Amino acid sequence: MENIKIIPKGITLKKVKTDIEIAREAKMLPIEQIAQKIDIPKECLNNYGKYIAKIDFNHIESLKNNPDGKLILVTAINPTPAGEGKTTTSVGLGDALNLIGKKAITCLREPSLGPVFGIKGGAAGGGYAQIVPMENINLHFTGDLHAIGAANNLLAAMIDNHIYWGNELDIDVRRITWKRAVDMNDRALREINVSLGGASNGFPRQDGFNITVASEIMAIFCLSENLEDLTKRIGGIIIGYNRKKEPVYAKDLKAEGALSVLLKDALMPNLVQTLENNPAIIHGGPFANIAHGCNSVIATKTALKMADYVVTEAGFGADLGAEKFFDIKCRKASLKPNAVVLVATIRALKMHGGLPKDKLDKEDVEALKKGLSNLERHIQNIKKYNLPVIVAVNQFSQDTANEINSIKGFCASLGIEAISCNHWADGSAGTKTLAEAVVRVIEKGEANFKPIYEDKLPLIDKIKTVAKEIYRAKDISIDATALNTLDDLQKNGFGNLPICIAKTQYSFSADPSLKGAPEGHILPIREVRLSNGAGFVVVICGDIMTMPGLSKKPSAENIFINKNGEVEGLF
Repeated sequence: MENIKIIPKGITLKKVKTDIEIAREAKMLPIEQIAQKIDIPKECLNNYGKYIAKIDFNHIESLKNNPDGKLILVTAINPTPAGEGKTTTSVGLGDALNLIGKKAITCLREPSLGPVFGIKGGAAGGGYAQIVPMENINLHFTGDLHAIGAANNLLAAMIDNHIYWGNELDIDVRRITWKRAVDMNDRALREINVSLGGASNGFPRQDGFNITVASEIMAIFCLSENLEDLTKRIGGIIIGYNRKKEPVYAKDLKAEGALSVLLKDALMPNLVQTLENNPAIIHGGPFANIAHGCNSVIATKTALKMADYVVTEAGFGADLGAEKFFDIKCRKASLKPNAVVLVATIRALKMHGGLPKDKLDKEDVEALKKGLSNLERHIQNIKKYNLPVIVAVNQFSQDTANEINSIKGFCASLGIEAISCNHWADGSAGTKTLAEAVVRVIEKGEANFKPIYEDKLPLIDKIKTVAKEIYRAKDISIDATALNTLDDLQKNGFGNLPICIAKTQYSFSADPSLKGAPEGHILPIREVRLSNGAGFVVVICGDIMTMPGLSKKPSAENIFINKNGEVEGLF
């Protein structure tokens, strides 16, 4: 989900093309030819133009007896403004596995318009490790996120409509927990008042918006096994409480059928291609800092039935994305990952070592060594899940031999292989060595995946386990209201659910300024929310918001259509 410019040695800056220029030069194949590579018949495709198609449920059902391929998770160190290149590495690795003769599919999340027009960027990779057509993917794509937003807001409308027409369910307007959603960064919508303007507009109350990727509908969408499961999960959404403080469900409003109708086409996975004409599936897109950060279960499981190797990613650093991939997605979908690729850049590690961004282009082995604590922490955490890990060093032209040797030597001392990758500049050739190493590791059969906590562990102890084992916090502090919510959830039978911690992506702590590998800190918990349909409990820490705002200079200011009708400024 990043816009990383990795310039190979020997190439001058003036010769380096932008991501969008590279994407426009792509020689894409008709999507039917991409489908043939993974044995999808033409009649099982629902085309969205020449180069995008949805995979029909009938074909997905026909794959159920196929053996599963090997699952590879790509994750990263804590992100910095220097960039890590996780999505780019995922694409490069998928291409490289195909290059060495393996049948591989790359499975990624769909981009949100919020970061596309904000500051973070898109979700199609970069350079010569991209998914195309990148403009379509990074903008409206197949309309999946719009469908999710529409379903979210239909439920919101049905809540207020039910109250307007007599409130048969006795919904307490002070205890409505369901918010509206829009796929845009808009801080002005975090807290709003609705139903103003007189009696004909309903009963005024306080409301608010989440960004669509933080909606429970998105989480349900990504964790559902099929349409039937989707409908059941939607019915289980708790929209608020009645005056007796009893939960009110979406099924009580008879909403689950209509919402499923809005989502039925979106739930089919999206098939696209890489620059090297290899198959890729992009489907679902929850953020990892405020949601569970993984693409859809349907996409991943479908890919595993069609390929020998499936490369997928989890959002942000491994403390968020990988932890939620393991403890939520893999737990819920009974997935067993076979290997983990941990992406790091020397530039980002030097920032974790205390070096400012304007000093990153000069060699500084000492700053790098200090920043390696962040990499080591993530390696240690991944090993707690009994999974083998390989470090992918996403190389920049400014990286020196001393710095590269330093990170490789450090990883070797931990018994971990670190491999330099140049996929931005060289595509699959730049990650061939990584692909070969991943295959070797998987063939050893050392993976013995196990989540970090058991279902039966009380919710408060699950939070403490992640805080102490993954974040290395000394303890947690929790708001009295949040603690009461946890107690109520435990008493009411929700204690077996996994937890989804919403916190800053920039640090192991809840303080984004604490780089490296802080420990002994206190994790502050200010709110707890039940996502009953999705099947997890959201734990909100520190100042994290479920509706982001735009930066002072958002990317939207630089995006326009040129005289040739082409989009400019989009990476």
